[in-house]
Amino acid sequence: MAGLTFGDVQKIGATLAGVDVGTAYDSPCLRVNKKMIACIAINKQAEPNSLMIRMPVDQRDALIAEAPDVYYLKPHYENYPCVLVRLAKVHRDALRDLLQGAWREASATKPRRPALARAKRTSARGD
Repeated sequence: MAGLTFGDVQKIGATLAGVDVGTAYDSPCLRVNKKMIACIAINKQAEPNSLMIRMPVDQRDALIAEAPDVYYLKPHYENYPCVLVRLAKVHRDALRDLLQGAWREASATKPRRPALARAKRTSARGD
C-alpha cells in the first residue's frame, strides 16, 4: 500500500453532503456546519503525514488500543475529541468510516447563530 494523502481525504469528503474544504491554522481541513471534522495535524508533536479526525474520546481510545500502528495521540491533542491517523498506514475504507462518523456527528447538530443574530432576536422579544 502506497499510503494515502490529503487529496484522498478530500475525495472522500466530497462524497459527504455539506462538506467544504477550507483551512485551519493555515492547514487544509474539512468542515461541515462550520465545524472542522478533519485536518492535517500541524502541531510539532504530530508525526509528518498525519491527519486529525474528530471523534468521541471513548471511541478514540478503543481505536488506538486496537491499532496503535495506525492511530495515535500526542499530549497536545489529549484534551480534544480527536484521533491522529497515520495516512501512510490507514486503509481507505477505515478512513472513509472515520470521516463518515465525524461528518455524522457534526451534521447532527445545527451551527450556532452568530451572537449579533441572537442579540437581535432577544431584543425583539423584549427580553
